[in-house]
Amino acid sequence: MGLEPSWPPPPAHLTLAEDEVHVWRAHLDLAPAQVRELLRTLTPDERARARRFRFRRDRDRFIVARGVLRAILGRYLGVDPGRLRFRYSPYGKPALADEFEDEGIRFNLAHSQGIALYAVSRGRDVGIDVEYVRADLADERIAERFFSPREVAMLRAVPAEQRREAFFHCWTRKEAYVKARGEGLSLPLDQFDVSLAPGEPAALLSTPGDPPEVTRWSLRALAPGPGYVAALAVEGNGWRLRCWQWSDQGM
Repeated sequence: MGLEPSWPPPPAHLTLAEDEVHVWRAHLDLAPAQVRELLRTLTPDERARARRFRFRRDRDRFIVARGVLRAILGRYLGVDPGRLRFRYSPYGKPALADEFEDEGIRFNLAHSQGIALYAVSRGRDVGIDVEYVRADLADERIAERFFSPREVAMLRAVPAEQRREAFFHCWTRKEAYVKARGEGLSLPLDQFDVSLAPGEPAALLSTPGDPPEVTRWSLRALAPGPGYVAALAVEGNGWRLRCWQWSDQGM
């Protein structure tokens, strides 16, 4: 599967079919008035978390990321964003509280620098990751620590000028898969293999500890914007991807 080429605004009458996965992109650096509007939808606990950030930019980005999540989910559920409540797995994966479970909405989110991505599905586990491409992170020593031996070998085989891109392809695909499974650090990153070569479709190649996992999941590379790499992991096959650009207009 290739990259999603565009991020159009969502339709006025938004629906989410069982064979669809929606991914939303949001820019986190908003005007102060927009940040205040989103802040109003957060719970006291979320506001307390926001106050713990030392720098205003980081605090505002957290507020926007949480507020946009509420706005998006509220749109699917027909619920005021401020009413939404969440629960968390033992490993920290967020889900809607039991009172909203009847709709079968599942989601995952990720953010890096000034961009956030949100994956939403109906009845399918999903995981998403986005990373701002930094030269200091694309280091072979980091790869040797976190990637599988097969992935390290594949990375070394990539032409030097493409190695940084390949590193972040590998990293985001692994993170998306781990987040989709919701098992946190109990699922070591070096215990499964993903594709990473530029131009190669995103794929889960092998899961030695649990071979059937390869057929249970599908991966997709995403293009969130210049300087960013992202990946989506979805339970099952035969689903359609739709991408939307979030805006506070009409949400």
